[in-house]
Amino acid sequence: MTATSAAAATSAATNTAATAATAGTVPDTGPGPATGAAPASPLAKMTATQPTALWNDSADPRELSQAISWGAVGATCNPVIALSCIKADQARWQARLAELAAAHPRAGESELGWKVVEELSADAAQLLEPAFERYQGINGRLSLQTDPRLHRDAQALADQAEHFSALAPNVIVKIPATAVGLEAIEEATYRGVSVNVTVSFTAAQAVAAGQAIERGLKRRQAEGEDTSKMGPVVTIMVGRLDDWMREVVKRERIAIDPGYLEWAGVAAFKRAYQAFNELGLRARLLSAAYRNILHLTEFVGGDVVVSPPFSWQVMINDNNLELGARMDSPVEHNILAGLLERVPEFRRAYEPDGLKPAEFDTFGATRKTLRQFLAANSELDALVREVLIPAP
Repeated sequence: MTATSAAAATSAATNTAATAATAGTVPDTGPGPATGAAPASPLAKMTATQPTALWNDSADPRELSQAISWGAVGATCNPVIALSCIKADQARWQARLAELAAAHPRAGESELGWKVVEELSADAAQLLEPAFERYQGINGRLSLQTDPRLHRDAQALADQAEHFSALAPNVIVKIPATAVGLEAIEEATYRGVSVNVTVSFTAAQAVAAGQAIERGLKRRQAEGEDTSKMGPVVTIMVGRLDDWMREVVKRERIAIDPGYLEWAGVAAFKRAYQAFNELGLRARLLSAAYRNILHLTEFVGGDVVVSPPFSWQVMINDNNLELGARMDSPVEHNILAGLLERVPEFRRAYEPDGLKPAEFDTFGATRKTLRQFLAANSELDALVREVLIPAP
């Protein structure tokens, strides 16, 4: 996808979407200004003047409402985030769990827990409906992640993605960038589900996922189905890649400037963005799992999504951080060269052909993240258990 002009405004976005709808493709629109009023905060300025879209890395309705006032046009969620949202308003959700348990006397812990996740997500999706209408499906979406326990079953992932997509018109469904996940991503896209690729850390995973989305879109178009209002994105969890590089460097006793490791995720994201443009992939890249401010500032100006946690958005605005266009600015040569020369694991993450799909599942960051998501799922089960069978 060619990067949208930084000067794109609402009228241009609408015209682009209309043209794309005629052509049967996913329209390429940047967020543009929300109103004619002069933006007051750095994030509001960014969303008004750059093609870069801001999504909130949480489905918490209070945080999301504030982020929307700064120009946010989407939100992401995963098992860890969903659990945090439930804990943040535990009195409400414990009461709701008790109601659900009474209404579904044969439902188990997991089924009840996921009903709460679905309701939480549907509530957040309502807040994004104005942006969904304005951007004709490209933005204004709430991410809902498939059950991590299904990661070995492509059919089950695609079926659950289709179910989640029906909960609200502006739901986008997360599917992992594993070998099995790629099958589910293509199939779900073919069925008309807007997919947000997750458990993705490398340029190779991003490109393979983007190509799977393309195959799904083309299959759908070949049957005369509309794709113009679908809004697929491919996440790269840049901070989790940085985390993994630190572990590898420590484990393998590699002597390297520790500051270089702050740039690993940035470099992989920029390399993937270049590959997406070269290949003409229609999905947008999304930056997630923030560990340093570079994970936002280095991607401003690109036709991408940045999804910082709410606390980071507050920090950016409180510090009046300048958010100029830097997506096309390369990572400093000595930093990139040092990472490529000294850390073989980084080269695998950086090059679009650095990993084969069969290797996605065994990549260290993939295993660590799947384990964390599975643990969050177990913790949600335990929370439901406390409602069903409280301690005597």
